[in-house]
Amino acid sequence: MKKTLLLCILAIAALSLQAQKFGFLNSALLLEELPEVKAANSSLQTFQEMKQKQGRAKVEALQMKYQDLQKKEKAGELSPKQLSEQAEILKKEEEEIGKLEQQIAAELQEKKQTTLQPILDKVNKAIADVAKEMGLAYVFDSTAGTLLYADDKLDVSDAVKVKLGITVTAPAGK
Repeated sequence: MKKTLLLCILAIAALSLQAQKFGFLNSALLLEELPEVKAANSSLQTFQEMKQKQGRAKVEALQMKYQDLQKKEKAGELSPKQLSEQAEILKKEEEEIGKLEQQIAAELQEKKQTTLQPILDKVNKAIADVAKEMGLAYVFDSTAGTLLYADDKLDVSDAVKVKLGITVTAPAGK
């Protein structure tokens, strides 16, 4: 009785798995071809370069102050107390630059998130729409590296590209 019940359960599970359809795509390649991603990456690169330039300017100014302090120390223009006070001021500026670097990194991360999230939402919606249109139960991303084998007939990348308005070009091998 238990064997028969177990066989029935396994047969039902196997049949339900056969009824489900699967698809896959390579999200990295898909995003590479999306004009909005190219524009967003360009914008983010410009933003990052601007912030790095600001940071470099502050670091260079601080280095000049350290060099000036060393010159004054070698020339004997400062008393030990003045030297200590000036060194303390420069140390505080150095700490402020460290905080600025952290702030810049956080700003860059936030800008990246706010810039790319609407694009990713659009891509995810297109994937969901294609999956529904094709009657797919699951769509896997081959970018993650966990897809060991997939029949090319199950690749929904071109359908998603069409949904996103990307021109589909046939690879040489097809």
